[in-house]
Parts: sequence; C-alpha cells; structure tokens
Amino acid sequence: MKAIIIGAGMGGACAGIALKNFGYDTEIYEAVSMIKPVGAAISLWPNGVKCLNFLGLQGQIKALGGDMAAMAYHDYQSAEVLTRFAMRPLVDRVGEFPYPVARAELQAMLLKAFGQERVHLNKRLTHIEDSGNGVTAWFDDGSKATGDLLVGADGTHSVVRRHVLGHDVERRYAGYVNWNGLVNADEAIAPRNQWTTFVGEGKRVSLMPVAGGRFYFFFDVPLPKGLVQQRERARDDLRRYFAGWCLPVQRLIESIDPHATNRVEIHDIDPFMTFMRGRVVLIGDAAHSTTPDIGQGGCAAMEDAVVLALSLRTHSLGMEDALRRYQESRAERVKSLVLKARKRCDITHGKDPAATRQWYQSLKTETGEHILDGLAETILGGPL
Repeated sequence: MKAIIIGAGMGGACAGIALKNFGYDTEIYEAVSMIKPVGAAISLWPNGVKCLNFLGLQGQIKALGGDMAAMAYHDYQSAEVLTRFAMRPLVDRVGEFPYPVARAELQAMLLKAFGQERVHLNKRLTHIEDSGNGVTAWFDDGSKATGDLLVGADGTHSVVRRHVLGHDVERRYAGYVNWNGLVNADEAIAPRNQWTTFVGEGKRVSLMPVAGGRFYFFFDVPLPKGLVQQRERARDDLRRYFAGWCLPVQRLIESIDPHATNRVEIHDIDPFMTFMRGRVVLIGDAAHSTTPDIGQGGCAAMEDAVVLALSLRTHSLGMEDALRRYQESRAERVKSLVLKARKRCDITHGKDPAATRQWYQSLKTETGEHILDGLAETILGGPL
C-alpha cells in the first residue's frame, strides 16, 4: 500500500513514521523549499510523549526534553509567587513526563526517523483526484504523486481540507499576539527546572526549560488584529507592552534576540466533524486548528497519527471504512481540545475582565490539585 502525506510538519512526520512502521510505502510532499519550524518550541504533554514512545522514539525525546519538575505563577508587578507546585504527582498519575522541546530539534528528529530521502520539498499541492481505487496529488510544478491513501497534514491553511469539506473555512482571531523564542536559561529570571508564568493585565509571560540549558519563552498581549510591527523592533515593543512589570520580566526582554523572536497573531478554527472523504483524510491543524492555550496542538496531531495508523492496521473492511473509524475516534476528542483551549484563552487574556480577575485571585489559594486535575483529564483522554 502506498501513502502520500501532504505536509512535513510534526503531524505529517509522525504519520509518516507510523505508517512506515506498519508497512506502508510512504512519501511526504512539502510546499516549502526549506523546512523552518513555526515557533521556537513546544510543550509536549504526556499524551504526546506516549505517542512518540509508540513510534519508537522514547530515548530521542528524553534527550531533547527539558526538566519541568515544577510549575509556578507569579504576580506581574511584585514577582510574588502566587502558587507553586511539583509536577511529579501528574507524572505518577498519567504514567509519563512532560517534555518542553525546541521545535527545530523535534522536527529534525522526526524527519530523520522517517527518512529524509522520502521528503520532497517545493511540492505545493494544487488539487486532488480520487478515483475510488487510488488518489492522485497534483503539484504546481506540474508533477503528481499517486497512492492508495492521501493524508492531509498541511496545516491551518490546508488545501487538502478544501477537498475534504468541499469549501474553505475561516480562521478566527483569538484576540492576542504571541512573541516566542529561545534564550539561555538564567536563574535570575526563573528556575531552570520550572515552568514559570507571570500574569497580569490580561497578559502572560512564560518560560519553560528545554534541553541545552535554554528557556523557551513567550509573551502574550491582547491586541487588535493586523497591527504592523517590525521584527527588529520586538524588544522595544515588549518594553512598551510590559512597562511596569517586575524585574525578571524586564531582564527577559533585554535578553531576547529580536531577529530570532517570532511574532504570531493567534487564531483557531471552529470545530468541524468531517475528517475524511473517500481515500483522503485530515490530521493535525488541517483537521482541528487550535490556540496554544492548553499546549495540545502538536500533541493532538501526534495522537491523530497514531490513531490513523492503528485504524488502518486493525480494520479490513476497506480504506474508507478504516478512515471513517479514525474520524469517529478523533472528532469529539479534538473538538473538546479546541473548545477547552478557546475557553482558557478567553480567561487568561482578559476577554471577560471579571473572569480574569477571579482567575488571578484563585491562583493565590491554588495548591496545584485543581490545575493538575485539569491537565490529567486532558492527557488521559488521549489514545494511549
């Protein structure tokens, strides 16, 4: 059996590994000429880590992951600790560690495991033909690829999604802008083994440890959509948006490299329940584009890859039947993740100021139990 995967991101690479492991002749086609991961790093929660373990990458992901032994929230002005708690109870409950990892290193690991020689760059999909017995992908250079199955892992602006749904969908602006990047870990900003977040004014500043003695950082600011801001002015912009914030935040702002800092307007897509049509199937952001507020976008794509491969491996009533069973397994799960992230986004970014103030107040009495319960519920809802 031959599988064509459109998109060489995390979802596409994981699907490629899973299908290859189950005996599929698999090729990945990517639109860009050079693969550059979107964003600096990613929080891999245990449900995503378990999927990578299933793919045979347990040792590799441990080597890339940061030590996130604790989690803490701080007041934005005073830097006072609002709550701090260990992550070990979560690990014991769900059976795996969380690993913040640099995206470039994660993607390089995945593509190496899949086989770089099977990744074709500069292949921008234009349209798909599904004969019922096979599927053909046509690219803008006039070339084509034919297989028994086509997996759409081509992201939030998916061309494959248009084929599956028969129409385009609109992305919804979530109301805030995110700056993210990597810096050398600095104990004057935050502990090296802790996920640290400063909160106030509907904004967030967060740091996670990744391998190599680095922090992954991000700044969130509620802003109108479409503001023109230049990359080289990132530090000046952040100084302005976070004027009056505590010394560790100011130290972080001064330590960033503006030219290596990403600025992203955050969007999601209203959930839909159709992930397949004939021999064509969607995974990852093509199927369920979400905000990063619960850190599940990449993990959900990894779950998709595992469930898709398992469905194809374990059902014998035909390709469409197996893809339909994948869809039935995933649609409600990922809908709940998108809506949970949206709800979290609105609370943390001041959409309802009273709700945001109430959240800040609740952090002062948080023991960790409530937060860890929410994390565990999300993680244990995964397939592994």
